[in-house]
Order: sequence, then C-alpha cells, then structure tokens
Amino acid sequence: MATRLVQINMKARDDSALGRFWAEALGWGVDSEAPGVTNLEPVGFSYPDPVAVCVDIVARPEPKTVKNRVHLDLATTSTAHQAELVARLKELGATPADVGQGDVPWTVMADPEGNEFCVLEPRPVYRDTGPVAAVVVDCADPRAMARFWGEAMDWTVHEVTDDHAILRSAQGVGPYLEFLRTPDTKSGWNRVHLDVRPYPGDDLAAEEARLRALGATDPGIDQSTIHWRVLADPEGNEFCLLTPR
Repeated sequence: MATRLVQINMKARDDSALGRFWAEALGWGVDSEAPGVTNLEPVGFSYPDPVAVCVDIVARPEPKTVKNRVHLDLATTSTAHQAELVARLKELGATPADVGQGDVPWTVMADPEGNEFCVLEPRPVYRDTGPVAAVVVDCADPRAMARFWGEAMDWTVHEVTDDHAILRSAQGVGPYLEFLRTPDTKSGWNRVHLDVRPYPGDDLAAEEARLRALGATDPGIDQSTIHWRVLADPEGNEFCLLTPR
C-alpha cells in the first residue's frame, strides 16, 4: 500500500476570487465540486496524475494571521521570464512579501489573501516540472520528515541533509516536495496543507493504520461527517488522507 501527493488544500475567505488568481498565475483551469470549493488543475488534465499537484481552495471565515508553513515555488525558464512573471502576478493582485529572506535571487510574494509563495530564478532541476517547481514545507527536522513522508508515499527521496529534504514522484514527473528547516514553530491550524490519496483498490482504514504506525497522529477534530481522514505528520502538520482513487 502507498499514497501519493495529489493536491494541496488552501483555505480562503473568498475561494472563487483566490481561485481566479491562482488559475491565472498557473495557466490552469477552474472548476467547483461544491459551494465554497474551487478546484484548480491543468487544462486537459486527467486526475490524479503525478505530472501535476492540483490545488483545492476551500472557503473559511478565519483570516490569515501567521506565515504559512506550506507554500508553492513557481518555476521560470530565464531571468527575463522571472521578471515577466513577477510583473504579471503583481497585475493580478500579488504583492511583495518579506519573510526574512534577505538578498536572494528568487522573489517572495503573497497572493491576494496573503499566502506566501516564491517565484524562483531559473534552475535546471525544475525545467520539466510545469509551472509549480515545488511544494515547500517548513519543518524543524528534514531528516525525520523525509523518513515519514518517504514511507507514507511512494515518492522517491532524492536528497536529505540537516537543512532540507527533497522528494519527487517515482515516475520522475511533476513538482518536487521539499522540506526546509526553519526556526519557526507551528502555531495553530495550517491554512495550507497536503492531500494524499491511496491507489484504487486500497483500503482507507488499512492505509490510515499504516500511516499511524509510521508516526501520523490524530489532530483532535470531529471527523464524523467526512468520508476522508484528517491526520497530522510527526511535526503536527495536518494532512488529509483521501479515499482511494
């Protein structure tokens, strides 16, 4: 049994408006599976496919109050492309953001609801990822996170150091999943989190038990009305275990 990363879940005061921003930013299509939920995926995409990690934006009334522990890094193909993308994102409503990055070659921005993201300078490693270079997770211990997520999913662990860990789909396509060591501690419920999904024919309860044995924990919320499971990784980051598909 195994799971794979299929999407990130992002909370928003206005899911439709934020969905329009990210659809324009990524060049993706927009759909809605239910009121208060905006789904984004590449045009012509057949879900789920590791060639892309989709984005679900879900309406929630709470405002953003702290730096997100999960964010997107966007890929560029040249310095000119990076400058053009930053300018276009500003026209769409993004703003410059300071998270203490100092003088770096990438550009840190915030979407219209304040969610941080980075527009990277061109890097050969991201030349074939599509518009999303990486899904990045802040953490205290990248090695521990690589051990858990490397077992939780069938993604390949590419590199692990004291400062970062890098995973990618075993098929060698789509964005990377990166864990970066940061001094910040988790505060409150993550406004952006990972969604993983087992494969067709797998058993949801058995997969939940396997993840718990690896170190996943119960975040302590009422789950009686949902058909998926909400868990937390060893550093307390919430994630959703969706039904097999």
